[in-house]
Amino acid sequence: MSGRGVFPSEAHWRSLALFNGFRLLAALALFASISWRAWLARSGEGYDAFVGLALTDVVLSVLFGIGIYRRRPAFQIQLSVQAVTDIVFLVALMHLLGGIKSGLGILLLPYLAAAGLISRGRMTLFHAAIASLALLGEQLLQLWLGLAGTDDFFVPALLCVACFAVAWLAHRLAGFARESEALALQRGVDLENLGQLNARILQDVSDGVMVVDAHDQLRQFNAQAQRLIDVPLVAGQAIGALPVLAQALKVWRRDPVAPTALLQLEGAYKTLRPRFVPLGPDPQGSVLVYLEDMDRLRREAQQLKLAALGRLTANLAHEIRNPLGAISHAGQLLKEEAGDNLLMQKLTRIIGDNTRRLERMVKDVLELNRRDRVDMRPVVLGPWLSAFVEAFRQTEQIAVAIIIVCPDDATIRFDPGHLHQVLWNLLRNGWRYCSKRQDSLVVSVVLDDGHWQLNVDNDGPPVARDALTQLFEPFFTTESKGTGLGLYIAREICAANAARLEYVPQPPDAGVRFRIVFGMNNGQETP
Repeated sequence: MSGRGVFPSEAHWRSLALFNGFRLLAALALFASISWRAWLARSGEGYDAFVGLALTDVVLSVLFGIGIYRRRPAFQIQLSVQAVTDIVFLVALMHLLGGIKSGLGILLLPYLAAAGLISRGRMTLFHAAIASLALLGEQLLQLWLGLAGTDDFFVPALLCVACFAVAWLAHRLAGFARESEALALQRGVDLENLGQLNARILQDVSDGVMVVDAHDQLRQFNAQAQRLIDVPLVAGQAIGALPVLAQALKVWRRDPVAPTALLQLEGAYKTLRPRFVPLGPDPQGSVLVYLEDMDRLRREAQQLKLAALGRLTANLAHEIRNPLGAISHAGQLLKEEAGDNLLMQKLTRIIGDNTRRLERMVKDVLELNRRDRVDMRPVVLGPWLSAFVEAFRQTEQIAVAIIIVCPDDATIRFDPGHLHQVLWNLLRNGWRYCSKRQDSLVVSVVLDDGHWQLNVDNDGPPVARDALTQLFEPFFTTESKGTGLGLYIAREICAANAARLEYVPQPPDAGVRFRIVFGMNNGQETP
């Protein structure tokens, strides 16, 4: 805090500026009191000296203000100069008004206390020593001029003792202030760390979290709540913009112990389970709202069940494959022996169709069991997609063009074989349901929030609302001959490659979009 390398804070300079402002106002008030000549010495010389002293103090206060504004010279130097100036001014004023008997010496005490508190206890005893020497010098001058006797030193001595007492008290108070300031600073750091920790926890929790006040206005929310609700959220807005949530909160405020119904969001096609926790004893006050994604809970429960059935299905698939091959071979032999027998031809065709279907299902189950065997490599999407789409069109015998929109720098890390399998499934499903016209299928790659995203769009009808919650479940299909494993396996493969496959709801008559969101670190550094 002194000029020895410890730079004073802005609060120190503000305190010094206030102290100087007080000095300036005191000098102006003193100068205004010149009209009352009865207070002054009877001679004209005393009056002229008083005017000069007051004007000098005003000018010095202005100069001090300029120094404080420019922050030069150093803080401690300015404070000491101002304290010594105050002492000289008050002692000179005492001399003009009759010395120690004027009673003005007591004014030194608040100035010394203020200087000690501003300097945080430094130089306080030095200022008290200067004041004591000035008082004793004034008394010696009065004695030399014959205006005081040798027995008049008792009062100045007491005043000197008072100066040191006030200086010591200011020093102690400044010490307490420093300790309190250090404690407050540490508490501030702790609170800031705690706030950052709470914010981090709030953002990382899997549930959406919102804080709603007593007036049903949104005060705080995390990114997960924004993603689940899928509408713009702004602190301070009324939750009336979310009518389903507002109605559920209204019902809960009336009866906090009643079970809370699930929320079905129209725009986001999500099912949420709200949980309301009052932040005080009154449910009508501020409320903490937790939003649980029921789709995520279903997926987690499904993963637990499938993990237990994984080995069983793989073993069954292996066991089924051998007799299935024998049945298929026997069906082919029967077909050769059928000749012109129409009934035998029909029966062998039924056997062949169902064995091929079972073979495809067994293959999918075995492929699902091998989903964790990942060989992730850098894939430049532009040329890879061009070659893939051309092979897909030739294999599926598609005559119309499939639009590809891909930036040149789009590079991800993915198992090429897995990416081929996932994208083939998405394009084949899209071609099955689209209008099969020019530009019915579009593959586009965009960069959003540090993630490369691959969108597969078709102009077919949207997925039925009642099928959305089961869209990625195994063995769920709307086709009579489908296995119901295509989308489920595709999503599992994406998860194994640190990516996410999702269905993106579109506006009416805008078609269907499936999206692969690649991991944040799955590629080159984004700009």
